[in-house]
Amino acid sequence: MNTASKSTSESKNTSAFATLMEKLFKLKAHNTTIKTEVMAGLTTFVTMAYILFVNPDIMSIAGMDYQAVFVATALSAAIGCIFMGLYANWPVGLAPGMGLNAFFTFAVVKGMEYSWQVALGAVFISSIIFVIMSVTKLRGWIIDSIPHSLRYAMTAGVGLFLGIIGLKAAGIITASPATLVTLGNFHDPKVILGALSFLIIAILATRKVFGAVLIGIIAVTVISAVMGLVTLPEQAVSLPTGLSKTFMQMDVMGALDVSMVSIILAFLFVNMFDTAGTMIGVADKAGMYNKDGKIENLNKALTADSVASVAGAVIGCPPVTTYVESNAGIAEGGRTGLTAVVVGLLFLGAMFFAPIAQIVPSYATAGALIYVAFLMVGSLNKVNWDEFTDYVPAAITAIMMPLTYSIADGIILGFLSFAIIKHATGRSADVSLGMNVLALVFIAKLAFI
Repeated sequence: MNTASKSTSESKNTSAFATLMEKLFKLKAHNTTIKTEVMAGLTTFVTMAYILFVNPDIMSIAGMDYQAVFVATALSAAIGCIFMGLYANWPVGLAPGMGLNAFFTFAVVKGMEYSWQVALGAVFISSIIFVIMSVTKLRGWIIDSIPHSLRYAMTAGVGLFLGIIGLKAAGIITASPATLVTLGNFHDPKVILGALSFLIIAILATRKVFGAVLIGIIAVTVISAVMGLVTLPEQAVSLPTGLSKTFMQMDVMGALDVSMVSIILAFLFVNMFDTAGTMIGVADKAGMYNKDGKIENLNKALTADSVASVAGAVIGCPPVTTYVESNAGIAEGGRTGLTAVVVGLLFLGAMFFAPIAQIVPSYATAGALIYVAFLMVGSLNKVNWDEFTDYVPAAITAIMMPLTYSIADGIILGFLSFAIIKHATGRSADVSLGMNVLALVFIAKLAFI
């Protein structure tokens, strides 16, 4: 083949690829290009890649195999991103949810002493319910039933819960028989490095440095290696292995117990409101509104997110959710599902780097937990602080999550206090039918379970 013929062939292949991309993602209609979408996907991946280190670290504490969870994390994220991109044409990244993984390990498994298989069963059931809600009007009814103050409080409460877990993992706080918790030992270099991880991330993120969370984790890991606190792997790359230890291991029948109702609802509500809030924010930043002023393909995006959670539970992960870090890719110009597909492909490639992930110490990832916790706590500024009957139940919801070490218990106490205070103060009109039903369910749980 001469040079001219080769050039013509390459031109045709490029043209065919561009045509396919245009057909799948409608790039011209969204005023974007393949190059822009690829760069946006790379940006989103780098900003959320920390989950590859954090999720296995948290889930392994529940007794799950680290290697298997690493592969499951990358694979579930890849499935969620690619499905989101192809089905909903949204430029967002998905991965196992922060906060939900901590609830899975520290509250359900370690706190309530359920097996991780039963906990996965609860994730699977909640995800199936989420799918049903996403393809019916039930989702809208549930969302409308729960007051805004409690929705914001749930996000903040998960943040506080995540924060106390991160502070404990870093050694910044520790148990005390006299005061429950106290300041950790700052003579320990690991405690200092845990605090340093958070400070690096917080400072870089405030300065809007690209990949701030990932940089913080890697920096502390490198310092730890220099200090001899971690051992470098013999090889950086390996074939993905171990997935059979988590794949299809959920105990659905074990989760179909009346005592698991609040846990399933906790997974469902936190995932649902976190996803909806993130998607609305992303859509607003990306200008994803049609001529009628409605968000384009929102129902498809919610369905894709819920289906990804089902896939994650089957593979061996907590609920998969849309990441707020997607805003980084959108800021780079990402406007279509091609951005999400690129993120998914990068997660697939990440499965081959498990040896590197395994050397990352828990105190390095603790900084990321603390940082994300503060971001989530910020949602409290949306609570109506001028109305006592709104902000008290909201505060109870948020505060009781870390104090009871349970997202589910925080939701129960917050929802009950809302219904009781509203009814007792003559504001029954503020309590929806759905909230009344949930209040009765939670009263029954507290009384009989």
